[in-house]
Amino acid sequence: MGNSCSNNLGIPPAKGPNAVGCTDFMMDNTERGSFFRLYYPCQETERAEKPDWVPCREYFNGLADFMKINRSISERLFNYLFGSFKIPAFLDAPFKSDGKCPVVIFSHGLGAFRTLYSAICAELASQGFIVASVEHRDQSASATFYYREKAESEKRSEPKASAPDHNNMVKEWMYYRSLRHGESEFPLRNKQVKQRANECILALDKLTEINSGIPVQNVLETRFDWTTLENSMDLCRIAVMGHSFGGATVIEALCKEVKFKCGVALDAWMFPLDDELFARVKQPIFFINSEKFQWAGNISRMRKLDSAAIQRKMITIRGTVHQSFPDFTFLTGNWIGKLMKLKGEIDPELAIDLSNKASLAFLQRHLGLEKNFNQWDPLIDGQDDNLIQGTNVTVLQSAI
Repeated sequence: MGNSCSNNLGIPPAKGPNAVGCTDFMMDNTERGSFFRLYYPCQETERAEKPDWVPCREYFNGLADFMKINRSISERLFNYLFGSFKIPAFLDAPFKSDGKCPVVIFSHGLGAFRTLYSAICAELASQGFIVASVEHRDQSASATFYYREKAESEKRSEPKASAPDHNNMVKEWMYYRSLRHGESEFPLRNKQVKQRANECILALDKLTEINSGIPVQNVLETRFDWTTLENSMDLCRIAVMGHSFGGATVIEALCKEVKFKCGVALDAWMFPLDDELFARVKQPIFFINSEKFQWAGNISRMRKLDSAAIQRKMITIRGTVHQSFPDFTFLTGNWIGKLMKLKGEIDPELAIDLSNKASLAFLQRHLGLEKNFNQWDPLIDGQDDNLIQGTNVTVLQSAI
């Protein structure tokens, strides 16, 4: 999509024993369908290519809208900064696994989209997970799309084609919806978090169908053979994970769907959630926070999920900012990264490595995996020089 000004910047490759493949899935041609990027263990292959980190220019336009900057200026700027980066996974590579894979559904943050957390998702896939990174259609993504059937007038104005039905479809873009003047934020975000949780559950339903061998229709014409995923997933071992607004989505999804056995919330933004929800969540939750984003009111809402009976853990990674979890943090030099608050004081690869290892240890513990992730158990309790057990934020007891 363009040339980056970077030399040694890039999304770090996954560290697990498996090569990583990725592909896209879109169910039906409406905005109510499911749309996700799937990451999975794959066969090593000579021919497979790595996909662009930002799939097409409309996503740059969406990021511009989200950041309230001019589209034409931002498209050139974003293309220059980020246009040549690739995701550390092989596009449509054949699936390969030694056993049944546990499943993670991943939810992106406000103004993000399905490809922006590839360092986290690819790492999980390299460690044997199948990961569906959902692209939300609640107008909280900076951009997303679906297909609609052409109107009769659109069909008439074109020459007749004997090609398949795809020719009767037109791509419809949906951009980030900002708060309107005078609009109260909570009703919008609360409605969105409910839709987001439903979209995570719908993605899981689709994976369940794929796993049971039910033929699925993928609107996107990828080369990936979905039938190879039959009987590939361990559907007793499913977790939900997300960043920021995606962290709130984790809590909402746990409440709505008991098939999610645990959740990992990365720097969760708790504002969108109903208060009465907290008492209804029965699964273990792991909050992994950045040092610079959190504040007392947000932490006190996390604390409402504290439980004597169910494991609820919290750690804070020193020197991190809110954007230390998406891939942006690896793709800008120090000066621009700090100016745009995409980088903290800590080396971004060290930060994501701590987050990933702590997450894997927590997933092993609560999904009952027979892996070696328990070697990182001390991280769950903040036992590392770069971690704080709990939070760096002072919360008055009366606020909890």
